[in-house]
Amino acid sequence: ADLFRNFGVPAVHTAFYEIYVDRGNGAEYFGVYTMTEIVFDTFLKDYFGSESGNCYKPEGDGATFSTTGFNLADFELKTNELTANKSDIQAMYDRLQSSNRTSNPSQWKKDLEAVFDVDGYLKYLAVNNTIQNWDTYGLMTHNYYLYNDPKDGLIKWIVWDNNEAFSPGKGQRSALSFGMTEVGTGWPLINYIVANPDYLATYKSYVKSFVETSFEYNRMNTIYSNQQSLLTTSASNEKTGFTFLTGVGSFNTEVANLKTHCSTRITAANAFVK
Repeated sequence: ADLFRNFGVPAVHTAFYEIYVDRGNGAEYFGVYTMTEIVFDTFLKDYFGSESGNCYKPEGDGATFSTTGFNLADFELKTNELTANKSDIQAMYDRLQSSNRTSNPSQWKKDLEAVFDVDGYLKYLAVNNTIQNWDTYGLMTHNYYLYNDPKDGLIKWIVWDNNEAFSPGKGQRSALSFGMTEVGTGWPLINYIVANPDYLATYKSYVKSFVETSFEYNRMNTIYSNQQSLLTTSASNEKTGFTFLTGVGSFNTEVANLKTHCSTRITAANAFVK
């Protein structure tokens, strides 16, 4: 989440907490957890300076924005629930799916950018595909919020639930490639946008910028080392049955893996943008 925010992508604040539970015999250590700011509680006012716009938590077929299964019921309002006016989402869908996309690409871009913050979304894609995260749009129909920012009237993409990041995949699920060529028309917010040469060029420029700034190796190495120091005692105190760790050694191994992952992704990013 910090990486997204640092690169200008809306993301919540997070922090580490040691959790203790008293089940009748005094406080018992349950481990260290990541606590996450609630999007529709403190985040909107903190990040955007307002909470009066429509905030959505998409989930289900409609969350793909594809022509198959699109329905406004899959866009749960977290603000303005009583008004329940979802015309902004309908407008975004209509412009995304407009025939202008192929017949008049310049007009299609202009119309889409009038309702959706495409530039901010391209930044999101650059970060998400660099750090790798398989549990996200393009693979799963959830884990993002949308906010219609009253400041400029544009719908903004807000990242959410990044616990599967920094990994090329799990089981049969693989994170998307940099080119995202494996993503079909069922995911139009990737397929349509990256198929546009102008958007693709902007996306590549953001990948390059991200690995040279927010995800630069020395910067990330320092962050990983500092957080390792912060959490070593917590990791050492983890108990069997409450953790996936097999000891503090496995914790240190995973920190080393994160550093290697960073280096590998920077190399892959530089190869992609050439």
